[in-house]
Amino acid sequence: MSPAPNHADNNNDAKKVKLDTKNPGAPSRVIHIRNIPNEVTEAEIVHLGIPFGKVTNVLVLKGKNQAFLEMSDEVSATTMVNYFTNCTAQLRGRAVYVQFSNHKELKTDQTHSNAQNPSAQAALQAAQALVNQTDTQGGPNTVLRVIVEHMIYPVTLDVLYQIFSRVGKVLKIVTFTKNNTFQALIQYPDVVTAQAAKMTLDGQNIYNACCTLRIEYSKLSNLNVKYNNDKSRDYTNPNLPTGDPALDSALAIGVSSLSAPNLNLPNRTGENATPTGMPFTGMPLAGVTPTAAALGAAGIRLPGQPSPNCVLLVSNLNEEMVTPDALFTLFGVYGDVQRVKILFNKKDNALVQMSEPHQTQLAISHLDKMKTWGKQIRVTLSKHQTVQLPKEGQPDAGLTKDYSNSPLHRFKKPGSKNYQNIYPPSATLHLSNIPPTVDEEQIKDAFAHAGANVKAFKFFPKDRKMALIQLGSVEEAIAALIKMHNFQLSDSSHLRVSFSKSTI
Repeated sequence: MSPAPNHADNNNDAKKVKLDTKNPGAPSRVIHIRNIPNEVTEAEIVHLGIPFGKVTNVLVLKGKNQAFLEMSDEVSATTMVNYFTNCTAQLRGRAVYVQFSNHKELKTDQTHSNAQNPSAQAALQAAQALVNQTDTQGGPNTVLRVIVEHMIYPVTLDVLYQIFSRVGKVLKIVTFTKNNTFQALIQYPDVVTAQAAKMTLDGQNIYNACCTLRIEYSKLSNLNVKYNNDKSRDYTNPNLPTGDPALDSALAIGVSSLSAPNLNLPNRTGENATPTGMPFTGMPLAGVTPTAAALGAAGIRLPGQPSPNCVLLVSNLNEEMVTPDALFTLFGVYGDVQRVKILFNKKDNALVQMSEPHQTQLAISHLDKMKTWGKQIRVTLSKHQTVQLPKEGQPDAGLTKDYSNSPLHRFKKPGSKNYQNIYPPSATLHLSNIPPTVDEEQIKDAFAHAGANVKAFKFFPKDRKMALIQLGSVEEAIAALIKMHNFQLSDSSHLRVSFSKSTI
């Protein structure tokens, strides 16, 4: 039999293929795969076989919706056929049927060699490279070790869950920082799903040109998760404690909407997903602009999955100081705030609605447990999908405000440079939009008048429109940013304030 490129001479091979359906049971190292979608690539067919052993040849008959996969030995082929006898294989959402071929090998000649088919050749080379890689890492495993490189934007446990659930059911995740690098261990129910995730996602960027996933097999075969919180999660056991005694006792007596880190566990997308068949060439993570990069908003969400939540619950606020405008300004550092509601009966709690899901994750990672107005605030996802505006005539005392048309949104422009300057709260603030008529003393006086203890100040040498100002503490800097962002410096200039990664 001659594996051919995808031309008319496939029909000759297809005629011979019909013989395979007569006696599919005899073991062979050649596997016959039926009912494949028309657009399936050689890489996807090879991908089905990689978890079971070395793949030595591939032939796709697109016109007949069939393919052949040659393994290096009958043992690997038998393992693969047995596995897919009990677990239906899928390619691009379609069930495909895996059985032994009557052919004992896929013969190639110069006319029909895979050398004439670049995609088949590339798929086989990638498969061989993967086998060589796993020889040095240890064999395929159900637990993956994930390293996030160039992490310009925060990556959370929930973001990883959304990404890796696209391939199949995720059982457990543990996140940690090692050597100043964010890492995670992710456990799947079987080796095939883990293999699919590694092939699909390794080397992909979560956001444009950054947050690159590097994936290898872990030496661990099982993850022991003790707590369900923002650092670890066992999706098979939602009743685990959070590890915070106050929160656990509150949950035990049924108090809802507390600020436990991400207690609203994400929808288990992929719970019933079959553990095979994700094209490793088809993961559209890169090419997503940061403003649409939350995976629930950028093509990572599966059909039928609820939209990720954009509403934050902020608790333990200072009732004497908090206003909707103050929260708009503070949370506006990490995303475009649409609405703010301070709860009428519990004024140390507020709901903040962001414009996109990943902005909620940015706010949680940077503002949760941050001391603000003398109190350590808590920030978590709310159970509410939107912040409701009060009905006409309903008393609200100015506690709810809509900011959807605010001119002060920092990230309205797609790909805004502001995304490259998102930093956690710090004692040093970055100032911009300073008019040439305003000098250092005027700016320092304005901050002092706002209650800030100015420690140092420095204009940017090459651009006097920008400066750094250092305050006495991070808490002081938060209060100063809230008061001084959009402060009018002249008739036509309003100050822009953000947190800086630099010090003076």
